Amino acid sequence: MSQPPQPQQPPEPPSRPQNAPQGFGAPQEPAAPGFGAPQDPPAPGFGAPQDPPASGFGAPQEPPAGGFGTPTPPPPAGPPSTPPPSGPPAYGYPHTPEPQPGYGYPNTAPQQPGYGYPGQPGQPGYPGQPGYPGQPGYGYPGQPPTQPAQPQYGMPGAPGPGGQPGGKKPNTQMLIIIAAVVAVALIVGGGVWYATGKDGKDTAKTGDTGGTTGGASGGTGGGGKEKAPANTAAKVLFQSPQPAVTDLTSVLGSWLTDKVYVKTGVKEIVGYDLVKGTPVWKLPLTGNVCAATKHVSSDNKTAFAFETVPDGSKYPSCTEAAALDLNTGKLLWQADVKGGDGDRKTQFEEITLGAGTVAAGGISGGAAWDLNTGKELWKPTANTDQCEDAGYGGGDALVAVRKCGDYDKPTVSVQTLDPKTGQPLATYKMLPGIQYAHIVSTKPLVVAADVGDTARDGSGISDFFSIDDKTGKLLARIPAPGAKYSAACDGTSVEKCSMVVAGNGRLYVPTEAHDNAGGTSVVGRTNEILAFDLATGQAVPGRADAGDGYKMYPLRMDGNNVIAYREGPYDKGSEVVSIDGGSLKATLLMENPAERSVREAMSQFLPQYSDMDYANGRLYLGATRLSKPYSNDDSEKKFLFIATGTG
Repeated sequence: MSQPPQPQQPPEPPSRPQNAPQGFGAPQEPAAPGFGAPQDPPAPGFGAPQDPPASGFGAPQEPPAGGFGTPTPPPPAGPPSTPPPSGPPAYGYPHTPEPQPGYGYPNTAPQQPGYGYPGQPGQPGYPGQPGYPGQPGYGYPGQPPTQPAQPQYGMPGAPGPGGQPGGKKPNTQMLIIIAAVVAVALIVGGGVWYATGKDGKDTAKTGDTGGTTGGASGGTGGGGKEKAPANTAAKVLFQSPQPAVTDLTSVLGSWLTDKVYVKTGVKEIVGYDLVKGTPVWKLPLTGNVCAATKHVSSDNKTAFAFETVPDGSKYPSCTEAAALDLNTGKLLWQADVKGGDGDRKTQFEEITLGAGTVAAGGISGGAAWDLNTGKELWKPTANTDQCEDAGYGGGDALVAVRKCGDYDKPTVSVQTLDPKTGQPLATYKMLPGIQYAHIVSTKPLVVAADVGDTARDGSGISDFFSIDDKTGKLLARIPAPGAKYSAACDGTSVEKCSMVVAGNGRLYVPTEAHDNAGGTSVVGRTNEILAFDLATGQAVPGRADAGDGYKMYPLRMDGNNVIAYREGPYDKGSEVVSIDGGSLKATLLMENPAERSVREAMSQFLPQYSDMDYANGRLYLGATRLSKPYSNDDSEKKFLFIATGTG
């Protein structure tokens, strides 16, 4: 899993090589003396085509109205960017070593299963907990197996051709025959398998990762709305420059309907035309948006929280909850609540929308309102057991993370709630040693947590917990070692998880980036998306390969399918794909331009730290925080959002 940004400051996107030929299949020129690939000619500006149009590349077909959201002139292409400042490794790049044996486990660890593949996909669990079968947990540090994994023929430690370990050595002719059979199988399969050596390192063996392998096991794909267009090549529809700021500024929140793209700005929320990028409506606010939910009601309403400056204070406080009609820009209502002392407004850290109820949580407890009317449903109250709702997960249901006891050693529970009264319907008590629980999904109910601080990579995840939302019973615990998986949850927030989705009875998680397949000449690293059965915790056979030089991360469910964003190598554009939820076969939905200026602009928006919305052949990438530019040249290269599309 990736390292989080430095406190109060998201990391700058990693610099990508910029000295490679543009476009797909561009002819290679003789290398100039010195290190690196040949330098390409200066790009004509952000998104500029080969034949410059009258209004410049990236501008709408019809010039947008002046004012906020008007595309800016393209910045000139420059020399390769300087390396990012030293600090924690950026998302998706090499990071901390394999975690040490985890909380409550022995220090001795067995040989780990192959990369991306469990040796025996059992239901990982915790001793004494429901669903703990005693089988070796996939990739879980320090978990002793109850029975040795059986090596398969052709893998390290496997029996010889005669079926006996260390059996009779085959002759040369037999070796040739075996090699030919294996080669044919790999060509037909079109995939890569990994084995873990004695040193525990993941090693790519052979094959072509350009394809996708998979096999259904319980789940089925289909039912999605997103279909591949006749032409998957995308173009830049419009972009908005970063507004001027003097300090780190929150611009959390973006939403997409069939009529408008909505993005938060500095003390405002603006709705834009889906294709032209012209403002359709604008909602001024007294302060910046400090919390926002991605959930939207069937009639396109959502919720957010924003800042005000309390009386007698110089500093803004996140106290105002509100509901918004996304299509019209109308503020439906605004509300706040007084805390247990009855004097000051309660500060919120996050907000969500679940089953028609807007719920906000923070260190002082939780409050809730009816989405349509703004009627207060509950608010923080003083109690003797030191219990409070730290936050909520929304969607088709409403789930609370409740903390009781001391701040340093709380008891954490996950509760499905009656959305109109806040009364618990079912409760699951998290394991001791867990301080923060993160809601990945409410239907199905999936929770992520860092058990005993064993993740050690800042991701907030060492395990996923699949829970029956009606009874509170644990269905399965799925280990997710930080060195192998790149999903992430904000350290203290309840509903801020990225690069992981749940649906179709499965959990879809991306692996960390690793070297490409052996023998490839493609520059960069790659990864896969794996699936786990939520009923059993077992890994589903197969995987969705990103392909050499590409890295792929889930964005959302689409019916039983998964919409994923695929970062491209240094000389190709990023992509959006639909992954069949059953077979894990990927279908290309759109491919963004490969021009260097476009790639550089889009590389600002990393999956873990950005708003990403895709629907109907259009992709919208938005910033969540803005910082003061380092220079005038730097300010010309920063964007509030960028939109691309195939139509």
